[in-house]
Amino acid sequence: MLLRCLRWIRVKVVEKAERLLLRVLASGPIPRHVAFVMDGNRRYARRTQQAINQGHSDGFVALRRLLEACLRLQIQCVSVYAFAIDNFRRSPEEIDHLMNLAHDKLMEMSQHGQILEEYGVRLNVLGKTALLPEFVQEAIRHVESVTRHNNKAILNICMSYSSQDEMTTAVESAVRLSLEKPNPEDCEITVTEDDVSAQLMTSLAGSPPLEILVRTSGVKRLSDYLLWQCSENTQIHFCKAYWPEFGLFDLVPILLDYQRKIWGRRIS
Repeated sequence: MLLRCLRWIRVKVVEKAERLLLRVLASGPIPRHVAFVMDGNRRYARRTQQAINQGHSDGFVALRRLLEACLRLQIQCVSVYAFAIDNFRRSPEEIDHLMNLAHDKLMEMSQHGQILEEYGVRLNVLGKTALLPEFVQEAIRHVESVTRHNNKAILNICMSYSSQDEMTTAVESAVRLSLEKPNPEDCEITVTEDDVSAQLMTSLAGSPPLEILVRTSGVKRLSDYLLWQCSENTQIHFCKAYWPEFGLFDLVPILLDYQRKIWGRRIS
């Protein structure tokens, strides 16, 4: 009984500390678009002596926890790297678990009273979704349909995604649109950076420019994620925590660093 009481007190103290942190952060400039490379699920599972599949399940719990913190801070757009095209090289058992997990969580988030409805979030799944199993594609179509009128925030789940594929598709679309324009003077095709940027999956999904990109697990590479979107003003952070254990207290110093740099630009 005493142990249960102490746990309850600890939970309440943590919740109060989180609310205070959110209020402090919300008083300063808030980024419009934050992206995460959710790395370290498998290593977390090995370290905690759990099955790999449990690590992925814990990773989805972390996603919901962090998404809610971002939404409470009124961050307009959150993008997460959930499944790379290269991940299809993993074992069939792990892929099957990830696909079933994605289906179940997409359906769960789209239900009445869940986080997407509560915060008015439109969900987009970005990537080569045709490579995904049909039952996952059906879940994607469902959740995108039921959230399409939500206009307070955006969640981009990048699934069956690679930045090189996104850029190739964007260039092809920009060239095709250029060819469709009437040009009586000559046959020259003109494609600008802005033309390509407008055809990126994130742009077509209505996402603002990327301001912060975070990768967990201590690995210092971007792994073919949002390479075009990482402009000179995008702040990139590498965090040692594995994704399932990443939370608000890991995000706070990243946001404080962002605010410090924004204030520094305004002063200069």
